[in-house]
Amino acid sequence: MPNMLANEPKEPLFKISLAQWSLHRMLQDGKLDNLDFPTFTKSEFGIEAVEYVNIFFKDKAKDMAYLTDLKQRAADNGVANVLIMVDGEGHLGDPDASKQKLAVENHYQWVEAAKFLGCHAIRVNAHSEGSFEEQQKLAAAGLRSLSEFGAQHEISVIVENHGGNSSNGQWLASVIKAVDLPNCGTLPDFGNFRVGKNEDGSDKWYDRYQGVAELMPFAKSVSAKSNEFDGKGNEVRTDYRKMMKIVIEAGYHGYVGIEWEGEEPSEIKGTLLTKKLLEKVREELSS
Repeated sequence: MPNMLANEPKEPLFKISLAQWSLHRMLQDGKLDNLDFPTFTKSEFGIEAVEYVNIFFKDKAKDMAYLTDLKQRAADNGVANVLIMVDGEGHLGDPDASKQKLAVENHYQWVEAAKFLGCHAIRVNAHSEGSFEEQQKLAAAGLRSLSEFGAQHEISVIVENHGGNSSNGQWLASVIKAVDLPNCGTLPDFGNFRVGKNEDGSDKWYDRYQGVAELMPFAKSVSAKSNEFDGKGNEVRTDYRKMMKIVIEAGYHGYVGIEWEGEEPSEIKGTLLTKKLLEKVREELSS
């Protein structure tokens, strides 16, 4: 009997999505409207999954007409809504208990919006104050509280290495372990590992490959940060082959979100270069 499975399309090693921040200048300049983001992503890049940033529809979290329109536009184009990146809603690790509680509750509306849009998660920050250990406890407390709410809506709460102690892979991994809830995880970003300043005033960096490796056991999404490309189409700051090997060897096969953050070339060209590189590396690692 012939093998009927032989002709079935093979699942890709990982899927590619587009983080909205890649086009933040276009959005901020009014050249692209948030409602048009799913359609533009499909038509301009051929990408069928999007990651939103809440600042581009900050006052629409509870606007059901707006969210329904956005959801329909994505569906009409066969685009999956992956997650919402949430900023500006307070510090989940705030040492002031009342401020921490308010920050947690400020995120509730984005959990509900994410659920309505069909996303699997919201991306949050783990900012806190105090000693290294104190911030671990404070961040874990706020994340646990929000994750418990997220679980009621089947939404994951995922933390990006995004400055401060969160850019220390060991610190963030320890926070997620302390939360110890299945829907609380990480969103490792290839580039956000600046942990402060050296004595000479230069930026102090945590090793990005070590950091991603430490965060991958908890990863529920991955951010492929890109800033600059050489003439051969390789990202200058991150060895994508080395980095994606770390991602795949951790057993991750979900969405890898393009996040172009460079000045040159344009946002559209930078996004396309990142997509091309990810596709090339995916093909190499699949062989």
